[in-house]
Amino acid sequence: MPVTDQIVVRCRKGDVRAFRELYEAYSRAMYNICLRMTGHAADAEDVLQEAFVQVFKNLEKLTSDSSLTAWIKRIVVNHCLSYLRKKKVYFEEVGEMDAAEEAVVDEGAYAFTVSAVKEAIGQLPDGYRTVLNLYIFEEYSHREIAEMLGISESTAKTQFMRAKEKVRQLVKVKTKEV
Repeated sequence: MPVTDQIVVRCRKGDVRAFRELYEAYSRAMYNICLRMTGHAADAEDVLQEAFVQVFKNLEKLTSDSSLTAWIKRIVVNHCLSYLRKKKVYFEEVGEMDAAEEAVVDEGAYAFTVSAVKEAIGQLPDGYRTVLNLYIFEEYSHREIAEMLGISESTAKTQFMRAKEKVRQLVKVKTKEV
């Protein structure tokens, strides 16, 4: 039995040390998701705490064929989306983006740095940042993102394309400043 399965069994029996072990095993990675989604450290910490309360309350619902990591991640992402809905993040419904609308960009022409890209993503409006994070970092499909956000798949794709373009513009400006 994998270690995480043993921890889950102990959590289900009420072992307080097992709760701590489970939290310590997953909290760092889940915090990073929260930080990317909320854009603020304090909000990320709050969302993470609320998500782990739900994880602990619902461990009985975890089935043996579910991946513990995927299950926890789903709860964390859902809490992030709930947080964004409370903030009234607006996901603009738009039609499909024309192929001509998508600019062809020579990405090699830019000196991208990780910090410049991270900073640019942090400057995106909440809606763009949410879709970009869900697609790139959490590896959800546009269809899954659309279902989670209650928008059309084409809107998810368009928001992603616009977010990417906005990041590209912000990095371009930043690299000219350097």
